[in-house]
Formats: sequence, structure tokens, C-alpha cells
Amino acid sequence: MRVMKPPLTVDAANYAPDRPPTDISVPIRYRCLQSNGQTPLMVGILDDNRLRYLFEATRLASVRKAADALGVNPSVVSRQIAQLEKDLGVPLLERLSRGVRATEAGALLAQRYRQWMADSDDTIAKLREIQGLRRGHLDIILGEGFVADLMAGPLARFWRRHDRLSVSLDLAGTNDVVTAVAEDRYHIGLVFNARPDPRIQCWTSAPQPICLITRPDHPLATTVGPVPFRDIAPLPLGLMHPGYGTRQIVTTVATSEGIGLTAKLTTGSIDVLRHFVKAGLGVALLPAFAVTADLAAGSLTATLIDNPMLLSTQAQIITRLGRELPEAARRLLRDLVGMFEGSKNLLFLKKKKQKDFYP
Repeated sequence: MRVMKPPLTVDAANYAPDRPPTDISVPIRYRCLQSNGQTPLMVGILDDNRLRYLFEATRLASVRKAADALGVNPSVVSRQIAQLEKDLGVPLLERLSRGVRATEAGALLAQRYRQWMADSDDTIAKLREIQGLRRGHLDIILGEGFVADLMAGPLARFWRRHDRLSVSLDLAGTNDVVTAVAEDRYHIGLVFNARPDPRIQCWTSAPQPICLITRPDHPLATTVGPVPFRDIAPLPLGLMHPGYGTRQIVTTVATSEGIGLTAKLTTGSIDVLRHFVKAGLGVALLPAFAVTADLAAGSLTATLIDNPMLLSTQAQIITRLGRELPEAARRLLRDLVGMFEGSKNLLFLKKKKQKDFYP
């Protein structure tokens, strides 16, 4: 949750450009004064806190959930939004039997608030660039399968060059990654097989087929060539939750082939699936890069599946379309694109009579 500082109010009539505020992290709100410079016409109507309450209530479709996210009492959120509606003279939320929904005016203000916050963060980051990237923070959201490669490669190199910059890494499924990046809650997203979205810019992608993940002693681990999808359906399957890209494409394939799949294990964790397979409890359907360490150690195998949709899935790097990233984010983005471009040459091919499958 963003910790908001009290806004610094600057009288436009008395503002001197050669005397800027010294705290660059404090948002500036201008007062609109009457011609005599004495009585404010509109002071604090678009208050940061009120807009933040409205934004969270709109995003979560619930005043109570917004209050929980902000750590305040629901009555505070409701009262502040009601006061904002009164001051503006226009309804901002529709009160439904279950939750709330933004009106046209409410959606406009929530969108503007999100853009203001993103622009404010990016402006602060640019000012810090003048200081030589000695300070700053990046927010990244990604699927769990990307963590090992990110830590060992681009992020490790980035921190060696900029050791005072901090990074937040949050894990989520495909749908949540796309939404969070589109809402400017994160600078960069690493996502698996996301559907096209007009709010999103994809910087690069790399082919990462969904494979059958088994133990080396599983009968299908020694199969020469891709495994027919129908041969997988009867097996005890471990699958990700429906919000994840792997599950969505597997469900699409099953429907197209007229095959009913029943998951023995459903989870939001790749690590859980790894242990599920290694314990001999079943098999999983994942891209091979998600279990690279296990493949190298020989504790798991990855076998291609004979289906064009499963062979054509991709990993992607995304940002919000039109967002001007701070320099630190742009530098890390370049490293990430380089990692993806390099991985395009690493095909997951299985040699005849070879049990293991290495990227």
C-alpha cells in the first residue's frame, strides 16, 4: 500500500518557479484563488486521500474491501467519498446489493487518479536519475516460473550496477499480472501466454511450449517424440488455478480435442506442482523453464506434447501502453529483453532414447 504524505499546498498567485519545494516526493496541489488572492474558490475538493478512497473502492468494487486494503474503517471511506460527491455535485458510485460500481464520473476520476500517481512516481524517478540512479524503487510482477532466471540473470546484473535501488517482486497469475500492469501498480510484468490487451505493450516474447512434467522413471518419460494429448488425460494431473496462463491454454486444448480433464491437484504454486510430481503422486503440465533446475539435476523430465497450441505458447515482457518508464526501469527492461531474446535460441528438443530434457 502506498504511504501518502500530506500534500504541500502552493498558492498559484505567489508561486515562484525559482523556489521549488525541497521534498520531491511530496505531491503539489495548487489553490485556485479569487482575483483578490484571498478567498479560495476550490480548495481540496480533489483531495489525494478522497481520490485514493474512490480509486480503491472502484478497483475492488467494494467499500469494505477498499477499507481493508487501505487499513481504515469502512465508514471513513464511505464518508469521504460521499463528501467528494457532495462537493462535486455528481454521483461517483452506484451502491449495489453486493458492492459498488463506478459511475461515468467516478470511473473518470479513478482513471485520472491512477494516471496522476503513475506520472508522479515516474517524475520522482526521473529526478532521481539526475542523481545518477543512486536511489529509487522498481515494482515488478511476474509468474512464479520466471523467478529463478530473473534472480540469476538480469536482476543480479542490475543490482551489481545499481546496488542502492530497491525492487519489489510480486507473484501472480497471468490475468492478475496483466491487470496490475495496466493499472500502473507495477512498472514491468513477466507473464506467460497473455491474451492481447489494448492497454498493454508487449516488448518481446519467447517460445516456451507447455510440456508434460514427470519423474524420470515415469513410462512417458522415455517416449520418443511428442506425447499425444489424449495419453495425458487419464493420468493424475496437477494443474494451476484457472487464472494462470498454463491452465487457460490446457483447458482450451482439452475443449478443442473433446477431452475431459480432471485435476487431482489444483494450486497457485509451481513449487507445489514440482513436489507433487517428484513425490510420484502424478504429473504436471508446465513450460520447461519453470522447472529448469530440476531438469538439470535429473529429478524431473519435460516432454513435448503433440498439440500445436501447446507448442506455440510464449513468455512475454509487458508494460502499460504509453507509460514513460523511469530510467532504472528502462535499463532493467533492456536486460530482460536481452534474456528473452537469448532464450529464443534455446529450443526444448528431446533426443532419441534420452530420458532427460534440458533447455
